[in-house]
Amino acid sequence: MSDIIRLLPDAVANQIAAGEVVQRPASAVKELLENAVDSGADKIQLIIKDAGKALIQVIDNGCGMSFTDARMCFERHATSKIRKADDLFAIRTMGFRGEAMASIAAIAQVELKTRRHEDELGTHIYIEASEVISQEPCATSAGTSVCIKNLFYNTPARRNFLKGNSIETRHIIDEFQRVALANPQLYFTLHHDGQEVFHLPAVSLKQRIVHLFGSNYNQKLVPVQEDTSIIKLEGFVGKPEFARKTRGEQFFFVNNRFIRDNYLNHAVTSAFEELLQDDSFPLYVLFISIDPGKIDINVHPTKTEIKYQDEKAIYAIIRSAVKRSLGQYNITPSLNFDQETGFDQMISHKPLDQIIPPGIKFNPDFNPFSEEVKTVSDKAFIRSTAERHKPDFVQNWDTLYAITQEKIAEQQEIDTQQRQIIVDNLTLGKTSERQLFQIHNRFILSQIKSGFMLIDQQAAHERILYERFLLQLENHSGVSQQTLFPQSIGLSTSDFELLKSLLTDVRALGFDIREFGKNTVIVEGIPAELTKASENEMLEKLLEGFKNNQSALKLSKHDNLARTLAKNAAVNPGTKFSLEEMNQLIDQLFACQMPNVSLSGKPVIITYTLEEIFQKFDR
Repeated sequence: MSDIIRLLPDAVANQIAAGEVVQRPASAVKELLENAVDSGADKIQLIIKDAGKALIQVIDNGCGMSFTDARMCFERHATSKIRKADDLFAIRTMGFRGEAMASIAAIAQVELKTRRHEDELGTHIYIEASEVISQEPCATSAGTSVCIKNLFYNTPARRNFLKGNSIETRHIIDEFQRVALANPQLYFTLHHDGQEVFHLPAVSLKQRIVHLFGSNYNQKLVPVQEDTSIIKLEGFVGKPEFARKTRGEQFFFVNNRFIRDNYLNHAVTSAFEELLQDDSFPLYVLFISIDPGKIDINVHPTKTEIKYQDEKAIYAIIRSAVKRSLGQYNITPSLNFDQETGFDQMISHKPLDQIIPPGIKFNPDFNPFSEEVKTVSDKAFIRSTAERHKPDFVQNWDTLYAITQEKIAEQQEIDTQQRQIIVDNLTLGKTSERQLFQIHNRFILSQIKSGFMLIDQQAAHERILYERFLLQLENHSGVSQQTLFPQSIGLSTSDFELLKSLLTDVRALGFDIREFGKNTVIVEGIPAELTKASENEMLEKLLEGFKNNQSALKLSKHDNLARTLAKNAAVNPGTKFSLEEMNQLIDQLFACQMPNVSLSGKPVIITYTLEEIFQKFDR
């Protein structure tokens, strides 16, 4: 039998490596931006077209490469960052494996222009599918320009798995923001399809956060700083009142490298204990400086996971530093036992000689049983009653009974149209026959012929609104309530891109929204069902809920929007209902297609039969 093991060709090996290193356009953006930072550049430009599928270009003014280095950078495991295995534990650069450029060149058409500052001419290289088409001297500015065209052109299966342009653009923006946050001292720009998305001058970290996420973040930030023998920690956390429903703006950087670490994330959230709701997540941008010899960053292809020598100590330092900052800036509540404030508002500031004590006056001759007093009081009562019930005018009195008869006939017609509702083979009577009670302003109890029924009013309202919004999305029939004054709302770049992709469906729900400049929209109308919150809060909750559902659940766009809006618009627990509102809720619930199941899959209605009640009482 002949030998069957063969060495893979370089082109095939590079494509396999590309599957780990470059999963989508955002992965290529990350690698190119990190290379630009490592080159020592202080000005970095990112240009993308068609969400990175048609073009990704990164231009920097860094050190540039020689004629030989420009060719060598596309070879597998060719790098200037390390020389031996021990260097892996002293890494301070972003890249070190030497896989990125070779992987990108295997699945795209790559054009490289580079020149060192001391050279007169630069180098121009053009590569397709790992094959060097041309390499020649050229005139170019100092630094490096890498242009990636038609990503995944020779691997159509992977290209077909890419999401829509809005989703891929958001991933690119996420990677851009991480690199820009880690390097606030550098100048960055991002252009997408000819429009400037970000223009970030070299500033402090706090200013960089404000430039990336919006001017309203200036008031949300609390500084954190701690210097120990193990780590140096600095950065910002968000105030508890600005916590969000998704984990969007949570950034950990170790030696300026963005990482994901659930253990350290728990350290931050535990510092916010009892300050946040269970389903809320705080904002934080924290930088950890640590000896590279005490960590291992070579544990994941994307280099976003790190192993630490002393993980528990780092956890304790982060938790205590964040907690101390929240207390230091008066975010956490405090008690002063030396001061009694209960009587502050009762103390008068007048001089004692000006204070007049209250007196009691009475008429010793007053007799409540005298005929004169009784006659006067009766006349006053009759006069006030007559004035209160006196009509403004008496006209068309002969049509009074005709109107009454018409209303009676109309009510009888409504009663005849009302049908009995069947719930698990148990009959709920007509509206006029129902006996309804509200328990703790959370549940509605209704008597049925064979027992009673308990309804979760919040879950019931969510189900009603969910099916209503789904119908509006299908028919584009949402009802809009125009606002008195149009509201201008500024969004972060990623939220603005998300809203642009959802704009048609959001308008179908009843929002009257139009774009107004960079990352800004004007809200001129809102759905008639949404009256509890401001336009800004409403839109933010809609986008946050959509992102949260998108990451946790695999839902269609319409289902996600209807579910998110229904949860935001539903009544809160503890809302008191009138008898008419309870009847209306029940009628609308049983008109739904699935009245028994909530949006989270839990029961909306629980029925108890008389037999079950008798068993409880041993009868």
